[in-house]
Amino acid sequence: MAIKCVVLDFDGTFTDVLAEGAPFLTHFQQALYRVLGQDAAAAWDEEVAALHEGVDQYGWEVGGRIVAPATADPYLTATCTAHRLLQRFGKGQDEAARTDTVQTLYRDAYRHSATAFKEEAKEVLEALLATGLPVNVVTNAHTELVEAKLTRLAPKGRERLTVFGDARKFTLEDAEPKDARFDALPEALTLDGVLGRPVYLRRGRYFAALKRIWDATHSGPESTLVAGDIYELDLAMPAALGAHVQLVERANVLPYERAAVERLGARGGVDKSLRAILPRLR
Repeated sequence: MAIKCVVLDFDGTFTDVLAEGAPFLTHFQQALYRVLGQDAAAAWDEEVAALHEGVDQYGWEVGGRIVAPATADPYLTATCTAHRLLQRFGKGQDEAARTDTVQTLYRDAYRHSATAFKEEAKEVLEALLATGLPVNVVTNAHTELVEAKLTRLAPKGRERLTVFGDARKFTLEDAEPKDARFDALPEALTLDGVLGRPVYLRRGRYFAALKRIWDATHSGPESTLVAGDIYELDLAMPAALGAHVQLVERANVLPYERAAVERLGARGGVDKSLRAILPRLR
């Protein structure tokens, strides 16, 4: 089926996440240490090292289930490390309260993130918008902050680029309102031979953002191309729904991410360059 709708992740997909994340990380760590009541730089380094030990064992946990790799980008690493340190220093044994604390730290620090788009970001956005297809950004970040960065980039056709923020792609919950497509999703999928834990699919808040796009554009998953840099957060659920997906490969892409997309056959693509998105529309 021809592509009728494009959905893009933002951080790490169209931006240089390492450059953007450096000032974010400085502010995040300083704020976290204030919550902990001490300079915990050594403990931070210990926890980060532990997170790098094994993707099967560690990750971003929500409700006791791993929802994303811990080391994909500075934002995920900071989030996971903060949870571990709050527990380690007895400041966050209740998960809901700990999550609220970390999300507050994240939002405040994200405002200090730099703006560093990938070299081809403007070119590719302009080419996507020139097709006349609906092009949408769906991101965990706040809408206003992403809108401001895109306005600064100023691709031709910017006024037709819609941003859906605070998508909470990491949240495992039912979709509201109910939808038969979401209800038909299995709880998780297994990637035999490449990942020793399940990949959870039922991310209701993310689905709600996608459904708004499909309803507005009179399209559906089978005619949608979703591009993102983190398989579990950005691509796993859309792919399970029947969407075409493009993994914008990070320097530290994990083997299971590449394998999962390659197993989709013609519906999946993997490439380091954003330019590889464009041939997928033909």
